[in-house]
Amino acid sequence: MARSIWSGYINFGLVSVPVGLYSATEEHEVDFHQFQKGTSDRIRYKRVNERTGREVDYDKIVKGHDIGGGEYVIIEPDELDNIAPGKSRSLEISTFVDLDEIDPIYYQKSYYLGPKDGDNASSYALMRDALKKTNRAGIAKFVMRGKEYLATIRAQDKVLVLETMYFADEIRDPAKELDDLPAKSSAGKQLSMAADLIEAMSGEWKPSDYKDSYTERVKKLVETKRKGKEVVFTEEEPEATTPTDLVSALRASVEAARNRRTSGTTKKTATRKSAARKTTAKKTTAKKTAKKAAAKKTSTRKKAA
Repeated sequence: MARSIWSGYINFGLVSVPVGLYSATEEHEVDFHQFQKGTSDRIRYKRVNERTGREVDYDKIVKGHDIGGGEYVIIEPDELDNIAPGKSRSLEISTFVDLDEIDPIYYQKSYYLGPKDGDNASSYALMRDALKKTNRAGIAKFVMRGKEYLATIRAQDKVLVLETMYFADEIRDPAKELDDLPAKSSAGKQLSMAADLIEAMSGEWKPSDYKDSYTERVKKLVETKRKGKEVVFTEEEPEATTPTDLVSALRASVEAARNRRTSGTTKKTATRKSAARKTTAKKTTAKKTAKKAAAKKTSTRKKAA
């Protein structure tokens, strides 16, 4: 079993549930080192004292906050730990909210919460099942690795999932970040056709249908260059659809999406029919086999008589 990266207690009301925190996700990336161009010389980073030019060991480094004018307030690691609420071992739930009310923009990273020991597994299961039944998530705060996190705790199948979240003041206002947001669309026909396209392209959410194609291309690029072959790029950058071409582009897109859906439905129907024929054939074969076996038994009894 994997080791927990944090352990503590979920607290709500007078109930405390001991849990461990585990990574729920992993990223598949191709690792690269840095080199000086035209050489095989590695580029490395060092922690260097800017005054002496000497490298400094990690355990001799402290943090300092810039207060302006070239002055810093130096903070020791122990001082940060001492001010952590609950000594960094408490997931204090302040309220429970409906899951559907949380805007996904607040979600940061997913973790699994597992029961810390077998003696308290029943309280863990009770909390999980109650959250699942009510479709609620617990809102909590906790400290991990010198940082306080806002978090939701929700149920997913047999496990509790913790989502670290951004605080409200960490979400940027789009009106301040983007100056050229268009006003409400007034094109009735175009809006209707855009809605039709969305409906025609709608389907079930199946995570397994989506693969990281870029990482696969990077691996292929590395392998191609390793063999000394030439790398050829053929994909062209798309061009923006002009307002004059928008209606025809929407119409063609809707038609193509509907044709794909019809084709997919036809294939599924054919597959189901084929499966049904195979099942029927198996049943028929089984019946014939049973009849032959019964006939043999009858014949045997007659001969014996």
